[in-house]
Amino acid sequence: VQLQASGGGLVQAGGSLRLSCAASGRYALGWFRQAPGKEREFVAAISSYGTRTLYSGSVKGRFTISRDNAKSTVYLQMNSLKPEDTAVYYCAAGLSLSVDPDLYDYWGQGTQVTVSS
Repeated sequence: VQLQASGGGLVQAGGSLRLSCAASGRYALGWFRQAPGKEREFVAAISSYGTRTLYSGSVKGRFTISRDNAKSTVYLQMNSLKPEDTAVYYCAAGLSLSVDPDLYDYWGQGTQVTVSS
């Protein structure tokens, strides 16, 4: 399974970004993030057919995860960004939809998201 994340960048608070991750294979896909000095945390996940989604409480209502299986791509639309959203964002693939990073077997390289105040 190859995962390639893209779309990170610098944005002002209140702005939007869309992350993309090219993901081969039919897996549950998740987004996680890690800020400097902090542990990796769950952001959002979507089932293999896109019928179920999970969100962390800190992003629910602001972020939307979706997938286009025809393009083998998962997206994370991030709106109303806050400085505390600043982190390296990772996409991951696993057999089951979960918030637990240990249940994801494949990880892509991260993409930096920086939100300025």
